[in-house]
Amino acid sequence: MSDTPFGFGLPPEEPENGDEGKKKGGQGGQNPFGFGGAGLPGGADNPFAAMFGSVNPADLGAAFQQLGQMLSYEGGPVNWDMAKDIARQTVAQGTSDGVKDASVGPAERAAVEEAVRLADLWLDGVTSLPSGAGTAVAWSRAEWVEATLPVWKELVDPVAERVGAAMGSVLPEEMQAMAGPLLGMMRSMGGAMFGQQIGQAVGTLAGEVVGSTDIGLPLGPAGRAALLPLNIETFGKDLGVPSDEVRLYLALREAAHQRLFAHVPWLRSHLFGAVEGYARGIKVDTSKLEDVVGQLDPGNPEQLQEALQGGMFQPQDTPEQKAALARLETALALVEGWVDAVVHEAAKPRLTSADALRETLRRRRASGGPAEQTFATLIGLELRPRRLRDASRLWASLTDARGVDGRDGLWEHPDMLPTATDLDDPDGFVHREQLDFSEIDKMLGEAAERRGEQDGKGEGKGDDEK
Repeated sequence: MSDTPFGFGLPPEEPENGDEGKKKGGQGGQNPFGFGGAGLPGGADNPFAAMFGSVNPADLGAAFQQLGQMLSYEGGPVNWDMAKDIARQTVAQGTSDGVKDASVGPAERAAVEEAVRLADLWLDGVTSLPSGAGTAVAWSRAEWVEATLPVWKELVDPVAERVGAAMGSVLPEEMQAMAGPLLGMMRSMGGAMFGQQIGQAVGTLAGEVVGSTDIGLPLGPAGRAALLPLNIETFGKDLGVPSDEVRLYLALREAAHQRLFAHVPWLRSHLFGAVEGYARGIKVDTSKLEDVVGQLDPGNPEQLQEALQGGMFQPQDTPEQKAALARLETALALVEGWVDAVVHEAAKPRLTSADALRETLRRRRASGGPAEQTFATLIGLELRPRRLRDASRLWASLTDARGVDGRDGLWEHPDMLPTATDLDDPDGFVHREQLDFSEIDKMLGEAAERRGEQDGKGEGKGDDEK
């Protein structure tokens, strides 16, 4: 037992930086994606130490109030209010290199708007997909958290719901009514644990991302190209590349993603559907849950915390999960490969550092950066486009063989896209005859017109005979 009640404490004052200066918050641990808070009161094994910080005897009432709020939570599988608060607190702390969040000034907003405008102009010459960015915005880290949380909720809730549902199936039906208070407490604590973990992960990710599409998924509002000037400055600091070139190259990537998601209407649901398919395949080790539940003392919240942290909700790998993950990885590779190819084609003749920036971003994306760590921690998914280079080469070959229109036309229908097998044999795919859905639609339309004409003639003939 720690010297604080259940390891809980009160949040200290936040530094007055950026959008966070008026809020209260706590300090995060050294491991932003875990539950612990190494070096903090309560110890690394305390999942709430990072949130609540230290405590003194005068604050016991407030600490118990915080605990009561968690146990009284009756929302969905994730306590999103808690996630939002912790994400903003994590942002307010600043990154490990000491860089604090700050509000975006007029000059930075103007620079982002101009970069996105120019990027869209360059992209017009290398893709048949029109601009997808109705507006260009410059976000602080805190603004990124606020703008992307709705999509995080959409991504994480199905998985958390699936895991949480296992809690209610542990006991026989006739015993569930008797154990109602215990199960309710477990659900509340489970929602708090998910919220705490997600908040820390998203808050840390906000210190790394440079736009709204870094992980290959559209995290921001539709039609809004977003860049984070502070993170772009940090990203380009040690590259030896002029800052305006770094900003413009990243604007090209953001604008290219926006075009794809705006004009390929099925793509978003295809990617998110793969995440949901992964969630449907989750199987929780109910025997372990049964053992844990049978030993829990409802009057000892710290014991429940330890059980939650100790893998009580750890899902098992299933064939359904593996299949969904394979579909998601292939789709992400195709998205990232297309963006990589068209951005390189647009940037190569205009930016002297295009090759260096391309390679830096390829390595950052494919080596498992913050996005992969976030999803691996939150829901067991690794959003790593493992075959980014293969996909980029395939799209470049398609451009050479079929032109821009032929390449981009493959996005008309998911069945027209290359598969994982095609990435093994790109030349075979490039020179293979592709099914043209627009031609099929045209043929079906012409056949319908002919049938209509024949029906009309038949009716006319009947009238004449009368």
